[in-house]
Amino acid sequence: MKICVIGTGYVGLVTGVCLADSGNEVTGYDIDKGKIEILKKGEVPIYEQSLRDMLIRNIQSKRLFFTSDPEEALRNREVVFIAVGTPSKKDGSPDLKYLWSAVRDIKKFSRSGTIVVVKSTVPVGTSDMVQKKLGRNFKVLSNPEFLKEGTAVEDFMRPDRVIIGGDDEKAIEVLKTLHLPYVRTGNPIIIMDRRSAEMTKYASNAMLAMRVSFMNEIANLCEKLGADVESVRKGVGSDKRIGSRFLFPGTGYGGSCFPKDVQGLISMAESKGYKTLLIKAIEEVNNRQKEILIKKAEAHFKNLRGKRFCIWGLSFKPNTDDMREAPSITVINGLLKRGAIITAYDPVAMENAKKIFKNRISFGNDMYSAAEGADAIFLITEWQEFRLPDFKKLKKMMRSPVIFDGRNIYDPKEMKKEGFIYYGIGRLA
Repeated sequence: MKICVIGTGYVGLVTGVCLADSGNEVTGYDIDKGKIEILKKGEVPIYEQSLRDMLIRNIQSKRLFFTSDPEEALRNREVVFIAVGTPSKKDGSPDLKYLWSAVRDIKKFSRSGTIVVVKSTVPVGTSDMVQKKLGRNFKVLSNPEFLKEGTAVEDFMRPDRVIIGGDDEKAIEVLKTLHLPYVRTGNPIIIMDRRSAEMTKYASNAMLAMRVSFMNEIANLCEKLGADVESVRKGVGSDKRIGSRFLFPGTGYGGSCFPKDVQGLISMAESKGYKTLLIKAIEEVNNRQKEILIKKAEAHFKNLRGKRFCIWGLSFKPNTDDMREAPSITVINGLLKRGAIITAYDPVAMENAKKIFKNRISFGNDMYSAAEGADAIFLITEWQEFRLPDFKKLKKMMRSPVIFDGRNIYDPKEMKKEGFIYYGIGRLA
């Protein structure tokens, strides 16, 4: 099938590469000419496991193409996916300027009868507006993405479910056919109306964000009451009605989805005069949680001015270089504001971090060089290489053996044996 994917960001690039890998002819279109040239050379501007190998294989097989020319991208395409960014405005509502630009290009260059699939996360009712702007000659469907950064290729190739929103049966059958290679193990393709499909994306992410914020609240309460959150987490997660996923307390969630989608839900509710008490609390708890390690450091050191701190992990989660809404930004800015000196290390996100912090912080060549002479280590992102460090080596090279563990990856008892002062999130010392 001949397909165009508008937008070569995280969602658009993964979508295009995976669709090409199942035998379709896919053209990725983006207005960013520099990014298109990079992609044509077989380079990937984002960090995502196995994506580059798939990209090169499909370019060489002449199934995957890239262009910044909208006419070339859209001419004679049977299906067009819109996968452009919808960043938050200051009021929390999504900015749809890239979406409407894509719609204008589709109307100008696509043939009558083209199936237009809105994959971007958009406010409920947006796909209906797209249909109205394009007219009856186009078939508009909603097909929200559920990709997790770090495992995005795997998520696309083996989805928990595929959501298709629309009312045109022929168009729905085409989109179902495109997704059949990925649901051979029986995971469902769920058909619904466009508005419900759009709402499903927001509701899913808000639910997951709620679990994170709820567990962070419980962890903070555990500290007050003398309970250990790790034991509580296991006990709660063993309930089949609840399950164990997304119940790990820490320094809060970040990334491009949870913050934006929670804010988007709040904005949609406010536009209808509805006050979302629970959803608003999710965001408030998360914002507060990003400050938790700073407060622990102030309680321990009293005065942070002149203290030298090591930051382990900068990206908002492991296996990605994405710094959007990363808790590390809040932690580092808070420490700098209090006069601390920062050296940071992350396996893949340091180039992106340098764009944010400039020369306000230093960067280590590895996890140990970053910790040289440090008064404490702040573990922010649970990269695999941080899980079993040489604590004896660390203790010798640090000024004082203190660890603020923002992801609870270390055992407090083991840390005590190693001679470290340990602070976790809701952990008993």
